[in-house]
Amino acid sequence: DPEKWLALHETLRLESVRRYHRRNRISLPNEKVHAAVHVIVENQLAMGDPQATQVALSRLMVEGLDRHDAIHAIASVLDRDIFAALRGTAASTDPGAKYVDRLAQLTAESWRAAT
Repeated sequence: DPEKWLALHETLRLESVRRYHRRNRISLPNEKVHAAVHVIVENQLAMGDPQATQVALSRLMVEGLDRHDAIHAIASVLDRDIFAALRGTAASTDPGAKYVDRLAQLTAESWRAAT
């Protein structure tokens, strides 16, 4: 429920994601970073901004990913942008537009092949 999600304090959102992964015994190399990126994607979905995130989620689920894997697929696109920014190699043009373009190109097949 987007309204309930957005009403949570950010620390509760992060803890919710961590608990989900622990409960489902999903091992993570860095739980804090993983949870943070997960929360960013969930926030985008709850706020509907960018709309391309919701479109990508729906498309990926139609292509056979469950919601959690679809979130991970979207997060893989976001990760790329975050790490490029940290390395100082982020696109000098509108990074938001590049993100939306990469989301549009993301498929369940391409994500599975990369994992």
